[in-house]
Amino acid sequence: MAGRRVVVFPSSAELGPVLAQLVKSRAEKAIISHGRFTLGLSGGSLVSMLSKELPALPDLDCSKWVVAFCDERLVSFDDPESTYGLYKGQLFSKVNIPDSGILTIDSSLAVNECAEDYTRKLKEAFPDGDFPVFDLLLLGMGPDGHTCSLFPDHPLLEETKKIVAPISDSPKPPPQRVTMTFPVVNSAHCVAFVSTGGSKAPVLKEVLEGREGPAFPAARVVPTNGELFWLVDDPAAASLTIQVERLGSGAKL
Repeated sequence: MAGRRVVVFPSSAELGPVLAQLVKSRAEKAIISHGRFTLGLSGGSLVSMLSKELPALPDLDCSKWVVAFCDERLVSFDDPESTYGLYKGQLFSKVNIPDSGILTIDSSLAVNECAEDYTRKLKEAFPDGDFPVFDLLLLGMGPDGHTCSLFPDHPLLEETKKIVAPISDSPKPPPQRVTMTFPVVNSAHCVAFVSTGGSKAPVLKEVLEGREGPAFPAARVVPTNGELFWLVDDPAAASLTIQVERLGSGAKL
């Protein structure tokens, strides 16, 4: 791993533009290197942040982007719980990602078949190697320390072979979801967590500084050969005692 960087911003208003610039810079680097940019998106507060900040970037060209979802709820795309549906309504209409470059689940399938179908789509997009290697994964973290749909004490935390796993007993509704597994997440060239708000402060401290008992799922994201960023605001960082970087909205990562 290239090392973990914990970067603290005064608020999400300063964090957002830096996140967008990180996406753009990693996209440009990937396209020069191998002709396309592969991005994994997560839901939650990331949707509104990216939908505001990415279209505001000058000269953003997304024509060579391939976008997948780190996890997805098994609901119809017009359901407000659909991560794809939220991005479709708020972001995809504002940027030029080709429709063929947006890899969505088939929400008409049962959860096991849905996971198999999404695995097939990812294998077609990433024909080399055992696991897809994304240029950038954007992750969030719940107040229970979960990321993607990988929840504390869940058997899926130990999954080592599947690319996409089904989950039908999510402790957070809706219960049926599909999720990328740790082998995929930890294969990425770059992973960036975004965590904001005071409600995240206690769990963020335990994720970044350790805890008694099993590590939270978010703490198990340790890219094997990639960069790891934690982009957080002051309220989320309130309990941290480790050394952090402090940046404003004009910074570049």
